[in-house]
Amino acid sequence: MKALSLHQLYKACVLKEFPFRSTRQLEPLAEIVGQNRAQEAVRFALAMPHGGYNVYAVGRNGLGKRTMMLRYLEHHVDTRQQCHDWCYVANFEEPRVPRVLKLPPGRGNQLRQDMERLMGRLMKMVPQTFDSDAFLERAEQLKDEFGKKQEEALEKVASQARRHNISLTVTTPGGYRLVAMNGEEPHTAESFAALPEDKRDKFEEQIDKLEKKLRQVLRKVADWEQEYAERQHALNQETLNSISGHQLDELIEKYRDLEDVVRYLESVREDLADNLDIFLEENDEQAAIAYASLDKKLPRRYLVNLLVHQKTNEVPVVVEDNPTYHNLFGYVENVTFKGSVFTDFSLVRPGSLHRANGGYLLMDAIKVLEQPFVWDGLKRSLRARSMQINSLEREMTLSGTISLEPEPIPLDVKIVLFGDRETWMLLQEYDPEFSELFRVTADFENEMDRTADSQLLYAKFIASLSIDKQLLHCDRRAVGRIIEHSSRMAEHQDRLSLHAADIANLLRESDYWARQAGGTMIGAEHVEQALASARYRSSRIRDQFYESLRDGSTLISTTGKQVGQINALSVVSTGGFEFGLPNRITATTYYGGGDVIDIERDVKLGGNIHSKGVMILSAWLASRFAVTDPMHLSASITFEQNYGEVDGDSASLAELCALISAISGIPIRQDLAMTGSVNQFGQVQPIGGANEKVEGFYQTCQLIQSVSTQGVILPAANVQNLMLDKEVLQAVRERRFSVYAVSTVEDAVALLMGRQAGEPDKKGRFPKNSVYGAIQQRLDKLREHERQEQAAVHDSKESTVH
Repeated sequence: MKALSLHQLYKACVLKEFPFRSTRQLEPLAEIVGQNRAQEAVRFALAMPHGGYNVYAVGRNGLGKRTMMLRYLEHHVDTRQQCHDWCYVANFEEPRVPRVLKLPPGRGNQLRQDMERLMGRLMKMVPQTFDSDAFLERAEQLKDEFGKKQEEALEKVASQARRHNISLTVTTPGGYRLVAMNGEEPHTAESFAALPEDKRDKFEEQIDKLEKKLRQVLRKVADWEQEYAERQHALNQETLNSISGHQLDELIEKYRDLEDVVRYLESVREDLADNLDIFLEENDEQAAIAYASLDKKLPRRYLVNLLVHQKTNEVPVVVEDNPTYHNLFGYVENVTFKGSVFTDFSLVRPGSLHRANGGYLLMDAIKVLEQPFVWDGLKRSLRARSMQINSLEREMTLSGTISLEPEPIPLDVKIVLFGDRETWMLLQEYDPEFSELFRVTADFENEMDRTADSQLLYAKFIASLSIDKQLLHCDRRAVGRIIEHSSRMAEHQDRLSLHAADIANLLRESDYWARQAGGTMIGAEHVEQALASARYRSSRIRDQFYESLRDGSTLISTTGKQVGQINALSVVSTGGFEFGLPNRITATTYYGGGDVIDIERDVKLGGNIHSKGVMILSAWLASRFAVTDPMHLSASITFEQNYGEVDGDSASLAELCALISAISGIPIRQDLAMTGSVNQFGQVQPIGGANEKVEGFYQTCQLIQSVSTQGVILPAANVQNLMLDKEVLQAVRERRFSVYAVSTVEDAVALLMGRQAGEPDKKGRFPKNSVYGAIQQRLDKLREHERQEQAAVHDSKESTVH
């Protein structure tokens, strides 16, 4: 069997097919390459005007899901979509329920500035106006008028009382008393009791009459007092209106197209007159609260809390990296003042949902699910299509703490969740609401076909990364080397990896080495240096394994022949770095009932898939050599010097060949290593990690003993996966190493044992000089031996009977 040729071991880029000399000549891609299916799903979801068409982007980390979404939204957002400014203002009738105002983009900020200017003017003008001579004169006139009427009415009662020797005295402000007089002094209890009874009765009769008149007068005084207060309030309102009326009228005219704003401004006009003290008195408490909450020293009652400010003709696209409850749904801040906790509408703070309202919100699904109450709150908001700002404390406890309950804000947003397939499947299975709210799945590809056109697209993708990351451009050879490495990442000669994060990292490191060398462009040598540096940084554990091979601690033979012993290949992963290692598999046989003992399974070091592979090769042996007669030969197989769990069926072909060698007695070449799985028909099936396995055995041969006949046997289906490193390719070129591809067990047996496996004739007999013929002959001897023993036992029993 011929070894694979160089072009089968590595698919190089044909540089002359590239219509450019460097990526500087290429137009950068506006979108992520190779994700047409995901882009179509996103386009459909974002175009649907109905609720529930949110997106779950499925794919591994590093595929560029977020980058693709941001680029797509940057170029395909519908600017006709409605977004608004949202404000909270004081609710003068119900302070615990701040009112929400919806304004066109930009006008919320205008309203806030207009109200700040108005309050700033009033803070200066109100004290000046209400301290002016004109206002004080009119206020004094009202006061005098009321005082005169009050004094005249009371004087009438007092003069009438004096005629009857009774005095009207003031006991408390607004409180009066009628007292009988004893000359110039009021009667004491003793002097009054000493009076004749008729005089006492007369005094009491007159006092009763006067008290009735006094009560009538006091009722009139109370009415006059109320009238005075109303006239004083009217004067205040008239004076205040002379200051602020025209300004409020201008604002009402400015916002006449917004009914809610006009309604709010009218309520401000009415409330101003009732709260003049805010402007007339120095309020240290309000100043301290303003300072503590980092606000301006203006009357908080009339400020506008601009919750969300949008730009005209821009649709919000928000990425929330930390979707906690408060970050997502907003919250109400508190200010501590003199040991008390204070809050009001101006301390309501927005969340990501508020900022993304009318646009798009992008989040990581795992982070959303990790935060308490966030997932339920998000679903509740999407179902209700509104946002209610509730404190997390109310969600978590049963206490009835007093807090604000701002009016809910209508919600119109598209949610994009990024996550892996396992999370998506769990949500589909265990959350019935998930499918209703996230009806569109954007499934991101891991790979794309490698063609001349796709290679050019990939080159443009590399150009985009260079521009986005501000890196040096790549020359044509560097682009070719990156594309070849991408095929290596995809483990397929005709596929390209779409793991954008890995390509971006490779470009960054290549850029570093190019700048270190003083270059102005990334070349193929810089890409090679970056790959070599990354391998070296991650290869400490690999080198420890190789050291055990070098010093003989791990027993591996790379020359000679041995019965029942073969070199299998495995892949070890150490946190993102994978490398291949050889493992010695041995098989022994003995007289028995035809069982194959898997030592790994019996000692509970074999995984389910490995055990399945051993069962399959046992079935293959029985189908070949025990169709009509039982096999009187048992065997055991094991991975030598293995102290950890073994799983996977990629060694089942090697295990089968070791068993065939042990049963036939024909030795196996130790200069060849093998990988591949086998089915019940003896067909060799593909495995993973083909490149690492070939390179791992090559490095082992270099460490122990290198001869020109060494090589690796792998499944023919894995030839398309080969993108071997340059050191192995050079060894193949110099005929110091070979790679063979097999399709059946018979192909592998012929390579390993130096003779044909053999084809059965019409009677099911294999040629004597073949491998299977040797097995058949040995089994025939064992069966003959079994028959002789059974006959001897039978004769012994008969003689005993006679």
